[in-house]
Amino acid sequence: MLTFILIAVAVILITIGLVKLVDKFIPSKFKPILTIALWIIIGVLGYQTYMSIYEPIQFNKLKNKRYKTVITSLIDIRDAQLAHKQVTGKFSGSFENLIKFVDTAEYTITQRRDSTIIDEELTKLYGVDTTKEIVVIDTLGFVSVKDSLFKTSDRYKSMMFVPVGKEGARFTLNAGFIEQNKLQIPVFEALVKKDVILYDQNPDLLSQENQVVSVDGVNGNALKVGSMDEVNTTGNWPTNYAAAE
Repeated sequence: MLTFILIAVAVILITIGLVKLVDKFIPSKFKPILTIALWIIIGVLGYQTYMSIYEPIQFNKLKNKRYKTVITSLIDIRDAQLAHKQVTGKFSGSFENLIKFVDTAEYTITQRRDSTIIDEELTKLYGVDTTKEIVVIDTLGFVSVKDSLFKTSDRYKSMMFVPVGKEGARFTLNAGFIEQNKLQIPVFEALVKKDVILYDQNPDLLSQENQVVSVDGVNGNALKVGSMDEVNTTGNWPTNYAAAE
């Protein structure tokens, strides 16, 4: 873009120089037509130069606003998935099942306490009362997952829909297991392509955004949380979007 701006500015300066040359050397009867044509060229190039600066600035403002909205939804999905894993031991690969889970599931509230009991084997072996320390887990009650995560809000019921960008678009949700140290570890991933979030924006700027590799940008062509390739429940957005969390 900088190269284009420099070229446009150079062309504008050259055109202005041509206007002066026309005024000085071209016969009077041709001056009005040539002068108007050259000023039109200056105007067009000036407008293009302005837009080459203005449009990316507006694109970035809109992009950041939409990304933060999408990230809020991805965080809701992650919270619901973590609750699902805590209660069931695995993640859900279906939004319908995940919503039903939030609607109906409960956390079990427990309390750990130390206790001392008779060790029957050692007592029998030595003939005297022998004790041992144990940990007792008491169930204190139950708390609704919905109330814990979303309180009075029902936004989780539409968590499958991308809140901005292409109308009616849905997040892609996958869940399964990967093997680590001969153990099957549950994983999940929820994502939406940048092409969906920014579908109505300048194709050239969108193409550049899909190729971003930067510490303060969202790398790759999608916003996502979790991973199907590694044990990871974080999002791929940088710290400058941390306020969304």
